[in-house]
Amino acid sequence: MGISPDTLAVVGIGRTAQGEHPGRTASSLAVEALGEALSDAGIPKDRLDGLITCKQMAGDGNDELVATTAGIHPKYSTTLDYGTCNFSLHQAQMVLRSGMASTIALTYGTNQRTDRFPFAGGRAPGAGSFSTPYGFAHIAGQAGMALQRWRHLYGTTEEEFAHIALSQREWAQLNPISLFKQPLTMDDYLAQPYLVDPLRRADITMISDGGVSLIVTTADRASEYTDRPIYLSGMAQVGATGSTYTQDDTVLRGWLRDVGDRVFESADMDRSDIDAVYIQDPTAVWPLQMLAHLGFQSPEDVGPWLAERHTYPGGSLPVNTNGGQLSEAYMWGWLHIFEGVQQLRGAADQRQIKDARAVIYASTFAFVKAAASILVRGDS
Repeated sequence: MGISPDTLAVVGIGRTAQGEHPGRTASSLAVEALGEALSDAGIPKDRLDGLITCKQMAGDGNDELVATTAGIHPKYSTTLDYGTCNFSLHQAQMVLRSGMASTIALTYGTNQRTDRFPFAGGRAPGAGSFSTPYGFAHIAGQAGMALQRWRHLYGTTEEEFAHIALSQREWAQLNPISLFKQPLTMDDYLAQPYLVDPLRRADITMISDGGVSLIVTTADRASEYTDRPIYLSGMAQVGATGSTYTQDDTVLRGWLRDVGDRVFESADMDRSDIDAVYIQDPTAVWPLQMLAHLGFQSPEDVGPWLAERHTYPGGSLPVNTNGGQLSEAYMWGWLHIFEGVQQLRGAADQRQIKDARAVIYASTFAFVKAAASILVRGDS
């Protein structure tokens, strides 16, 4: 795909505080983040002619509610039921190239923590008719099975797996908005009881409230907004058809390898070009699988490689420098894109990777579908 005049450029980012927001709606949090993104882009809201919202699982946050709350009147708007920032970015790229809008706000807001949304009990991703009758009422159950299968096939040890949570906690200690900043040692980790065997508390995300927003336009318009645009250089997706409950070893999600191959082909880049990796991580199993499926390590080697601290601050391939969903906050991956943009801008403070020029973000909807994006600096 590379960069052409109609390539998507991120020109503004915004976020709310994370944690608990009593009395707030998902839409109001999305609009607060939108205001921050507009301020970052230095533009008024009447410059927006497009809106793509990501509806939280409880239902609030669609485009009509967000547009009404924000007082905007876009020519184009839509709502994605599962718009983790990859899917929303890809939708925006297609809208920009169609000419249906020229400056688009992407938003997500959620009050899932204070609203006490029941992620277990049949309403959460992956907890439908194929899984709930067998006791998988929460994604952690399926993730636990996936980890057991992975260990059996590839030999990843408990200590090697622990480095995912431990490295992200070290990054989170450098992030002022992280929910979890207390130090986490290997002994601390191993002392935690299993929540869903073999997953411990540190391996599973904590639910939070908050909002995130991006302002995007085309590359040929980006200079009207900022002197440091960040470009969507490559993208790839795989849909639900044929990827869930219909393949051998579905918990290993081998179909993710196709997403990894295609996103690098789309960007005409190699793995060695990537300065940081961002992986949506409702559990620590996701980074374990996806570092292998994206092609950074083989399944057999990823465990020992993690133990060598490559993903930690100062490591050769930083992963989730924001602390990820395990230690920063659970925003369906939106904060991963926020962090990736900050890294490419050179504005990540203590977390800054020297001369970061390209990052990849990968996300999945449980064991159903996936997407990946490669973002690059404007002078790359």
